[in-house]
Amino acid sequence: MGKVSFLGYLRRGGAAKFDFDSGGASYVVELTKRNPVVSLTKQGAASGHLRVNLHWQMRPSDLHERSGQGRGGLLRHPGKLFKPEIVQAQGPAVVNVDLDLACLYELKDGTKGVVQPLGNFLGDLNAPPFVKLSGDDRFGSGSGETLYINLDHRDEIKRMLLFVYIYDGTPAFDRTHAVVTLYPSSGPRVEVKLDERAPQARSCAIFMLENVKGELTVRREVKYVYGFQAELDRLYGWGLQWGRGYKTNA
Repeated sequence: MGKVSFLGYLRRGGAAKFDFDSGGASYVVELTKRNPVVSLTKQGAASGHLRVNLHWQMRPSDLHERSGQGRGGLLRHPGKLFKPEIVQAQGPAVVNVDLDLACLYELKDGTKGVVQPLGNFLGDLNAPPFVKLSGDDRFGSGSGETLYINLDHRDEIKRMLLFVYIYDGTPAFDRTHAVVTLYPSSGPRVEVKLDERAPQARSCAIFMLENVKGELTVRREVKYVYGFQAELDRLYGWGLQWGRGYKTNA
C-alpha cells in the first residue's frame, strides 16, 4: 500500500476524506467540533490493537514576521521569495517543544492509573491496563510517539482519556503541527489535530475512548488546560494522587 500523506486531508474541510492508492480505496475520518464521535463497534474495529500516534514538529515562530523577515523583508528583497528559509538552531525564532503522549485509564473493576513517559509508567498490552507506550520522542521526529490499546480486552475497559502535555519548551500547541492519528485494526483511521490557539496551555485532552453498554466509541475532546495531569484529572474526575515527576536521561 502506498504512503498517504495526511497534510492534504487537513487542508480540506469535512469529517471524512478520501484518497486512493494501489491497494484500493482508503480514507480517514477527522474528528471535529461538528463531528466529534466515531463508533469503533459500528466500524467493525473494536478488536485487535488500536495504535495511537502523536506526530509533531518544531516550527519557526511568529517572530520571523516581526524581525523584518516577513512582508517588509520580501518587499525590500524580493529574491528571498525563491530562497529556502533558514531556521537558526538557537534563539527565540524557533519553537523548541517536547510533547508527550499519555493515557488516563479506568477499568471496569475500578482500577485507575496513567500510562506516560514520566515515572516510566509505560503500561502493559496483554495485562491490565491493556495500554502500552512504545517510546518517548523528544525531538518531533517523523515517527513520533506511539501508544497501543488492546481492544481484545474491551470488556474490561471502562474509559481511557488520551492526552498530550508539553514536558519542556514553549507552550505553543498551535505551532507544533501536532496531529494524533488512531489506526484501528480495520476500517478508517481517525485523526484529531491540535492547532487551536491556546496561549500558555501546558496540556490538552485529545479524545476519550469509552465502552458504554458494549459499544466502543471515540469522542473528540481537544480541551486545553494550563496545568498538567492533576488539572486534567480534576476536569474529568479521575481521582488520582499526583506528585512531581521527571524524565530519565536515557
